[in-house]
Amino acid sequence: MILKSLRTYFNNSLLGYYPDTEIESFFNLLSEQILKMKRIDISQNLYAVVSGKKYDKFQNAIDRLKKYEPIQYIVGDTEFYGLVFKVNPSVLIPRPETEELVQWILDCHFEQSEESKLKILDIGTGSGCIAISLAKNLPNAKVYALDISEEALKIAKLNATNNDVDVTFVVADVLNSTDWNLVFENLKFDIIVSNPPYVRELEKEAMSANVLNHEPHLALFVKDDDALLFYRNITETSQAILKSNGQLYFEINENLGEHTKELLVNNNFNSIELKRDIFDKDRMIKAIK
Repeated sequence: MILKSLRTYFNNSLLGYYPDTEIESFFNLLSEQILKMKRIDISQNLYAVVSGKKYDKFQNAIDRLKKYEPIQYIVGDTEFYGLVFKVNPSVLIPRPETEELVQWILDCHFEQSEESKLKILDIGTGSGCIAISLAKNLPNAKVYALDISEEALKIAKLNATNNDVDVTFVVADVLNSTDWNLVFENLKFDIIVSNPPYVRELEKEAMSANVLNHEPHLALFVKDDDALLFYRNITETSQAILKSNGQLYFEINENLGEHTKELLVNNNFNSIELKRDIFDKDRMIKAIK
């Protein structure tokens, strides 16, 4: 099959499943991975012959896309904060909103990192996108990252290696403060950051099938009657392992900004700042111990 025919077949196969622009984006991503052709190369090589094995890879991708599997899992990686991260169904796919959280931390601490060796802890690291991006951009910092999932940490460690940064990864349960207090009993952190599970069960209906059916629920959902479970535990435990004047950063549920702020106030945090994302939603919060 020639490339032009493959593109037409790919587009027709996914009509009705995705918007045209998204189908085009999928084809370009797969072409770069399978054919080693960028978008401009495709337009210049429309009559190139695609081998049977490569055609089969496109067909496999079509079948998976019809089940609304995220393209990032099919391709096997994604970009976050200018870096490439391996992803699979054991980790959440990094979001643009989380890039904003990383940028906020860098804006607040870049100059400080030039003068001192900041100690940073990322709780619930998943793919490692926050920890690794901070380590890459704050080379003097010592970064630690914690997750309950050993499978997620395998991916995070690979991502750290691929992006040439040194991050200390720890397997621990964020809800078992004794567990990770033992790990960090002799450490005090300048910065603690977390993007914990915050989607309530009642909010599932608004989620797309590619997220709901394929991304790890362990990293996404909390019960309706205790939506701030992870935030409460992290906030309380931070009292022991965050330095005086240390800063705590969270990515948050857009509907629970004021509730999260109240939680921090009740735990004696100061200078609390609620920040909106590019979509004008309450998405992140910062507080000082």
